[in-house]
Amino acid sequence: MFEKTGRFVHLISFRDDQPHELRGALIPQSVKVAEKARAESRLFTVATVVGVPLAIFLLVGMAAVASYSFLRKEPAQLAAPIVSIVDPNGADKVALGYGPQEAFSQDAFFGKTRDALIDQSVSFIEVDLDAKTLRYFDKGVLAVSADINAVGEEGSWWDAPSGLYKVEKKDEKEFSTVAQVYFPWAITFEGNYAIHGQPVYPDDRAVADDFKAGGVRIDTAAAEKLFNVATEGMAVLVHKKPKSPSESFVYEPAVTGVTAPYYLIADIDNGSVLAASDLNTEVPIASLTKLMTAVVAAEKLNLDTRVEVTSPTFVESLIPRLKDRTNVSMYSLMQLLLVESSNEAAEVIAGQYGRDKFIEEMNGKAKQLGMLSSKFVDPSGLGPENASTLGDLFRLSQYIHNNRQFIFDITANGSIPTIEGFNEFADLQNFNQVKNDDSFVGGKVGETMAAGKTSVSLHKIQIQGSDRTVIIILLGSANRTDDVHTLLDYVQEHFKH
Repeated sequence: MFEKTGRFVHLISFRDDQPHELRGALIPQSVKVAEKARAESRLFTVATVVGVPLAIFLLVGMAAVASYSFLRKEPAQLAAPIVSIVDPNGADKVALGYGPQEAFSQDAFFGKTRDALIDQSVSFIEVDLDAKTLRYFDKGVLAVSADINAVGEEGSWWDAPSGLYKVEKKDEKEFSTVAQVYFPWAITFEGNYAIHGQPVYPDDRAVADDFKAGGVRIDTAAAEKLFNVATEGMAVLVHKKPKSPSESFVYEPAVTGVTAPYYLIADIDNGSVLAASDLNTEVPIASLTKLMTAVVAAEKLNLDTRVEVTSPTFVESLIPRLKDRTNVSMYSLMQLLLVESSNEAAEVIAGQYGRDKFIEEMNGKAKQLGMLSSKFVDPSGLGPENASTLGDLFRLSQYIHNNRQFIFDITANGSIPTIEGFNEFADLQNFNQVKNDDSFVGGKVGETMAAGKTSVSLHKIQIQGSDRTVIIILLGSANRTDDVHTLLDYVQEHFKH
């Protein structure tokens, strides 16, 4: 049963007939109950996995009351829809606002959300990356339909994951300083994601078919038509199935015995833990914090821009780079952040969004990824209160590996292979490399008095005749290099046959 009273929304569970209230939010129920309720009323639907009621999407275009302090608020723009996600055991609640949402990768959830928006005559853009179709609904009526000709390279910052977004800006001919092309009739949502027509070089030559940069590319005529009807604040619903993990490779049972205080080595593709200590001990993580900083920057800020630099006076970096700079590209800041672990870059990046709001987004993303034992108090990792667990860091690393691979590419190579020529700092020193190891393919290091030496590193090695990518996470290590080699030797010894 669904009813609305004042500023409260009540969802009465048929299981116990007890009403639950939460200002500006809906309390979800089981799939079975949801289906029964949906048969009685088409005003709302419920997600099949996370139990998120979709009635909240009827509030798109209306101001919602923020129930959690980490929700993003911007003046003169539509407030994010708010919903509480409650697990089956009634534990933690997470606010669902605009941004990537894994639940939308489910066909049923995505379809029900779209149907709910149509039923309520909402104007929105539907982007189905699996079906390669884009559609615009004008007050629930299909007005524009187009094939998707190309999408952002998987793992790049243009690669839009499933989620609910809103149109942030429009540009008839947006120029990318990184790709050195124009994107005609560009409609930008969530900072780095965009819908546009066929990209062209400054001399009006069309890009090649294998051009990697850019977002959701449709026919230029269709892009112009969509551009003319899309408005800022309009909802954009994106569906993309998650990357399927490899299940064909099976490990023997893991054997413990590594001496590092907190360690984990696992296959990052199929999730098999080969050896680990306590996965749930919460300890300081130092500059591993910057991996979350990079994720939030990639999902909340436009990395294809230049920004003014006011070098923070309250942090120092081992290699100061920004003191004499008046402006710098966001992409170069990401390089400094990830390659040289620049604390200055971390603060400048956070400052572009608003430092306090950026830190709220870091903690919000952690909850969204299920990192329930992690806490972030600054974007650099200097504070000893920046803490996490082996299990949580494994979740974060898998998310980056599957959805934001360009972050690990930068940590390994200093740049992204598709845009190698763009580098404002040509003499970067990569702190992440492992001495006397040629299997390293990405990762991040950190070190503070509170955390000791910390490390996340990915290695491509041969196991049982197959190339596998294993991840090593170290917390509180006294000798990072020795620990990495010890764990790699351990895996080779126990799993090589």
